[in-house]
Amino acid sequence: MAVHKLIIDDFDSADYTLIAIHSSLEDYRLAYFVNRELEIRLEKCNKDVGVKKQNEFVYFSRYNFEDPYQDSAWNLIQNKNSVTASQTATGTFFSDPDFAVSNSIFFIPELKTADYVLKVDNSDIKDTAIVQSLLAVKHIATAYKVDHYKIKSKNNLIF
Repeated sequence: MAVHKLIIDDFDSADYTLIAIHSSLEDYRLAYFVNRELEIRLEKCNKDVGVKKQNEFVYFSRYNFEDPYQDSAWNLIQNKNSVTASQTATGTFFSDPDFAVSNSIFFIPELKTADYVLKVDNSDIKDTAIVQSLLAVKHIATAYKVDHYKIKSKNNLIF
């Protein structure tokens, strides 16, 4: 009887490009400028991307575009989100009785300085051309390709 062996590494090939974007724009305005420059149609997704952090889910806004002609998918995801928790202070002299603490949560913690992440699946456009097009937008401070093999939290990119 022949033994059939499956190697899991064959299915682990990542065929996507990950680009970090630094911009102070709101997500809907950034999606507009990216659509205009790259000639795609990013639309607000009904379901935001949820990541479990500290026993609760934090949601990040997501814009997506699926191109059926080129069999590619584009996802613009917010990388920073702040969670506000109210706490009650013990009766110290200089503290308010009730105050709010705001914590920043990141979609990809390795990219703490990036405001947004653009994930491009199966695109025929070269990643350098995408980055150059993004840098043409005057509201984007910088954009660069990220080596997704070095990211530990790549499970967040599965949605």
